[in-house]
Amino acid sequence: MNQSLPPNLPLSIKNLLVGKSFTADDVGKSDSRVFIFDDCVLKISEANAYNDETVRVMRWFEEIAKLPAPKVLACESDEKFQYLLMSKVSGLMSCDEYYLEHSDELIKVLARALKLLWSADITDCPRTRTIDMELAGAKYRVENNLVDMSDSEPTTFGEGGFKNPEELLHWLEAHKPDFEPVLSHGDFCLPNIFVDGGRITGFIDLGDTGVGDKWRDIALGLRSLRHNLDGTFGGKVYPNINPELLFDELGIEPDWEKIKWYILLDELF
Repeated sequence: MNQSLPPNLPLSIKNLLVGKSFTADDVGKSDSRVFIFDDCVLKISEANAYNDETVRVMRWFEEIAKLPAPKVLACESDEKFQYLLMSKVSGLMSCDEYYLEHSDELIKVLARALKLLWSADITDCPRTRTIDMELAGAKYRVENNLVDMSDSEPTTFGEGGFKNPEELLHWLEAHKPDFEPVLSHGDFCLPNIFVDGGRITGFIDLGDTGVGDKWRDIALGLRSLRHNLDGTFGGKVYPNINPELLFDELGIEPDWEKIKWYILLDELF
């Protein structure tokens, strides 16, 4: 990855970064460019109204809900890009090797993170993602050929699975679950949860955060946990614990139908 900052950074942001060293981040699947400094993070994304809404959610999350997250230090846009400068959260990603090798601690961390989100008052949250809105977004992607079938679970498409994204979309529409609203991260995976000594120090990548269904985060979190432990991500297998112990920590029974539905929904994004 190119290790230089774009030459056309807005002056207000450039002035805050003068003389600071950085690294370029390539963790995750985002199309954004991310630059990590000692005390802050710069994220450069395509400018659009959705990104503007995300900044409002970030400010609400950190200032109103009082949940640990990056603080917005500066945000500028031009005709092509949004430049978002955020504080850097402390701690380790929950997919750090320490937590994968101590997966009993990791499961406790993930349960604590989910309960922290669920404890938030969602009355004035600036974004809501209903099931119908999720399906509308999925339909748009299917109709515009934006679904990458190669980036799906091996059993989703092909023999024994769905013929194509259109068939999957129709199945999702026909099996729509009940909506259980909570504060949902929206992309509750291990790289987006930072921890220090068992304490949640920050939720990052809040682009899909808002009022959403409880089981979306459970489903994506369980999938992320499984794939970090089984070697799908990182290539190393950590076989010493069953990911389904997450439900014991949460004190709830798994709803496997809803978990399946949300994992399949995510295949279209």
